[in-house]
Amino acid sequence: MPRTASISRQTAETSIELTLNLDGTGQAHIETGVGFFDHMLTLLAKHALFDLNVRADGDLEVDQHHTVEDVGICLGKALAQALGDKKGITRYGSKTIPMEETLVTSAVDLSGRMWFVFKVAFPTEKIGNFDTELVETFWQAVAANGLMNLHLVLHHGTNSHHISEGLFKGTARALREAVAVDPRQTGVPSSKGTL
Repeated sequence: MPRTASISRQTAETSIELTLNLDGTGQAHIETGVGFFDHMLTLLAKHALFDLNVRADGDLEVDQHHTVEDVGICLGKALAQALGDKKGITRYGSKTIPMEETLVTSAVDLSGRMWFVFKVAFPTEKIGNFDTELVETFWQAVAANGLMNLHLVLHHGTNSHHISEGLFKGTARALREAVAVDPRQTGVPSSKGTL
């Protein structure tokens, strides 16, 4: 059975269409109107080996916050939908990755319970015209709507672009590991019998 999801979300602030295939090849078609964010979502798909399509029309004349947060909401919902009952998945994933002078760790538990920890300080408020605080906003929305534990930690780094890129690549790799089907796992990977 294909592990896919389609999410459509319409509000007074944004209109978003998102499709996700967990068992893809890393293909991405991203149009959010926010260039740096498009770049990060493309990296996410590539390193998670997810096929991801996102079309977002947001109130960018206000700022980028609603667009970035609402895409995070949609991606989280899509992850939860595509995972279904979670039978056979690995459940946990973690990666520590370097990105030039930067080192980050991302750890994921697809537990069905939300918890989010963000131990990251960006050295600048902007990457081009992108607010660095929106990286935290995005991943918090993904964690909340995907019902997962997500811990993001910056060990060291001085370049905001590299830090953001490391977080997206690291979380992509952690998610790739967590959603993978474990051939030895016959049911749900929990002693409770449900996730």
